Amino acid sequence: MKRRAAVIGLGHQACEDHLPGLLGSGRAELVAICDSDPEILRERQKSLQVPAFTRAADLLDAVCPDFVIVAVPHHAGRAVIEECSARGVHVLKEKPFATSLAEARELTAICQAGQVELMVTLQRRFNPIYTSVVQFLDQIGTPFLIDGRYTFHTDDPGAGWRGDVKLAGGGCIIDMGYHLIDLLLWYFGLPSRVIADFSATALPEAGYDAEDTAVIQLGYESDLYGSVLLSRWAAPKTEKLHVVGTRGSVLLTKGHLQRLDLNGTVVEELARPHAPASASTAQIDYFCRVLDGERPNTSGPEQHLAHAAFIASCYESKAAGRYIDPKEML
Repeated sequence: MKRRAAVIGLGHQACEDHLPGLLGSGRAELVAICDSDPEILRERQKSLQVPAFTRAADLLDAVCPDFVIVAVPHHAGRAVIEECSARGVHVLKEKPFATSLAEARELTAICQAGQVELMVTLQRRFNPIYTSVVQFLDQIGTPFLIDGRYTFHTDDPGAGWRGDVKLAGGGCIIDMGYHLIDLLLWYFGLPSRVIADFSATALPEAGYDAEDTAVIQLGYESDLYGSVLLSRWAAPKTEKLHVVGTRGSVLLTKGHLQRLDLNGTVVEELARPHAPASASTAQIDYFCRVLDGERPNTSGPEQHLAHAAFIASCYESKAAGRYIDPKEML
């Protein structure tokens, strides 16, 4: 029997990833949708033919789903999680986990009190290209240098709630940067020092205060160090992680993984030219396995306290003008 799932928040991420992922799932079925915009709700209900609600609480009470996919603006996530926890409804939440380290701690306690599973959506963890990086890293000797980049250009980087620090919790670091931060923590763990510099001045007349561009420097006790560039203003669109070691390097780009020798010659590579655009179905099916006790929840609140600490250290280091150890924030 399939798990009964609802989607709360019908923005771009839900429509591009989560709804198609649910419709393709073999372990879950869509039973309801929710959005605060009645017009968007009517349009989606017409095509999906499931009950529709403007309030999350009403959906939870009327439909009683097994779990919900929460894809709401950052500042609205906490209230939805609280409603779900109070009813014992599990949550698959669009990143970020929380808007601050303090909120991350509080949400962890809320999920524990309600005895609900919460898993943060990170589709790259369900893509074989990204899961193969660890095996490639084992073949380049001792890694000592990281060069990470995630950039693209949008004409209005501060549009809507994403440009407001109070609503979003930050700018490109906590939003788009969450994916690259997750890769760093996945492959290397939490660094011992972080310092960030960033600005919200790419479009001065727009009046937003959430950073549009950031540079993060980080280092580990193992002498591994590097930098990450994030920007929603800087073209061209780039997503890469380059790790240099004593015997070669690994270059990860979207849908492509290469191992290079010391001269930069490709030794081996993996690509997914015919892969689906999203790994949402695999992620949803995995969450169902978590709920069925077949898999561990490797992207739960406890794990994402580390993400929140990394992000908090970026913002604190900017204010303090010095390196911050994110481990000391946990």
